[in-house]
Amino acid sequence: MASNVLGAPLQACCRDPLTGFYRDGFCHTGPEDRGLHTVCAVMTEEFLAYTRTVGNDLSTPVPAYGFPGLEPGDRWCLCVTRWAEALRAGCAPPVVLAATHVSALEFVSREDLEAHAVA
Repeated sequence: MASNVLGAPLQACCRDPLTGFYRDGFCHTGPEDRGLHTVCAVMTEEFLAYTRTVGNDLSTPVPAYGFPGLEPGDRWCLCVTRWAEALRAGCAPPVVLAATHVSALEFVSREDLEAHAVA
């Protein structure tokens, strides 16, 4: 069983919209997940605008891939490197620690995640 950054069992991030690299609602990761979709983040308008400007439009639906497009308030498993990039840019979205995979700690500090934590 996967662990979260708090050392407890990984909790679901979101099932509507269905998130996760494996589209199971969890921020699980594995060898196929080259983007490391391990951070359960709550979308904000600021972050969605930022990520669009750096080439990853998460707002626009892509029906061919079953992607509904995200809105502020939606939870989504982000690539840990994108979250860290947004942190450096001053627009990191809030994080759900219980649903953030422990492997995120290989790239970002627990302190940075905790500073952006929501329930």
